Amino acid sequence: MNDPVAVIGAGPYGLSTAAHLRARGLPVRVFGTPMVSWREHMPAGMLLKSTPAASNIDAPQVGHTLLDFCRAEGGKRYESDWDIIPVETFARYGLWFQERLVPGLEQVRVVSVDGRGGRFELKLDSGEQFAARAVVVASGLTGLAHLPAELAAAVPDGPSPTGPVSHSSQHRDLGRFAGREVVVVGAGQSALESAVLLAEAGAAAVRVVARGRRAVAFGAPPDRQPRLRPESPFGRAWSLYALSYHAAAFRRLPAPVRRYLVRTVLGPLGAWWLRERFAGRVQVTQGQRVTRVEVEGGGRVALSLRGGGRAGELAADHVMAATGYRMNVTALGFLGPELRAEVVSRAGGPWLDAGYGSSVPGLYFTGLPAKASFGPVMRFVCGTEYASPRLAKAVALAHG
Repeated sequence: MNDPVAVIGAGPYGLSTAAHLRARGLPVRVFGTPMVSWREHMPAGMLLKSTPAASNIDAPQVGHTLLDFCRAEGGKRYESDWDIIPVETFARYGLWFQERLVPGLEQVRVVSVDGRGGRFELKLDSGEQFAARAVVVASGLTGLAHLPAELAAAVPDGPSPTGPVSHSSQHRDLGRFAGREVVVVGAGQSALESAVLLAEAGAAAVRVVARGRRAVAFGAPPDRQPRLRPESPFGRAWSLYALSYHAAAFRRLPAPVRRYLVRTVLGPLGAWWLRERFAGRVQVTQGQRVTRVEVEGGGRVALSLRGGGRAGELAADHVMAATGYRMNVTALGFLGPELRAEVVSRAGGPWLDAGYGSSVPGLYFTGLPAKASFGPVMRFVCGTEYASPRLAKAVALAHG
């Protein structure tokens, strides 16, 4: 059987999975633009919230960590918890990883995937069609940007970086907002750092609107972490340790519990190093949510707010939704409708077995789509250490 394993996506999870599959001797074809989200869908100047130890793309061979890349490049070494990694550096690390472990990456788009008698038929935008023995969906955040209904109603054609409402993933250069008033909706790292970068890029006024009463908060620096709790890639805490190193146990929890943990653990929190840059530059409205958005003449945006028994209004030149991503199998348009209908979903994502296989034999998911089964660690690069070797082993046993 010469049919390859197809890996759709060339971000950290796709590259890591492909490297592990190839190390097991499986024929693999990998599709996508390498590190595209990191290179094109994050603002210039953004910094990673994760520490260097939590930013390694897992490889089957030694010598491919972030620190190995730093040594090879000859630049600054990122190795201490105090070292903050620029997104541009991490993107270059991903390209370096790809060049060494995933050569032959095909920068074409997978148009469709359909099941055909125990195999899969894939069509590429190049016009090629071929059969695969198994398919790994590692498409990352593509197509999963979430826009709250109140904001979506104001832009029937969808969010746009040049329109009145956008999603944070649509911006690379925030300099276009110099001299303009911007409202950022959200309370996570993306919202808070985008707000700071907007202010630093010359925006006339920047305001964060967050639903929670104490929504805008920042983490503790490395020297203020609790010493009597176990270490994890995200800080010292028993819950973080369990979710990071025992993700298989997460699958055994009831669906409502898993949904709650995915939503709340590692929830909205700014990085410790962002607090000083945020204070005095960004205005904050907490404890209120956006209930209505209207685009006025001249392109100004009016927002109605409500919360805590209060109501109010805001106006701005632009609204940026830093409201994260929602996993929805129906949003993965490259999967054929019959295939999508066969994928069983629970707790907000495809239900996966211990080897990351879905209810469709031969169809695997990793990265963000796997968080409903394996927990919030799948939202982060360090999750590749857990996911990639297990997925590759499962594929080799079933399809090798």
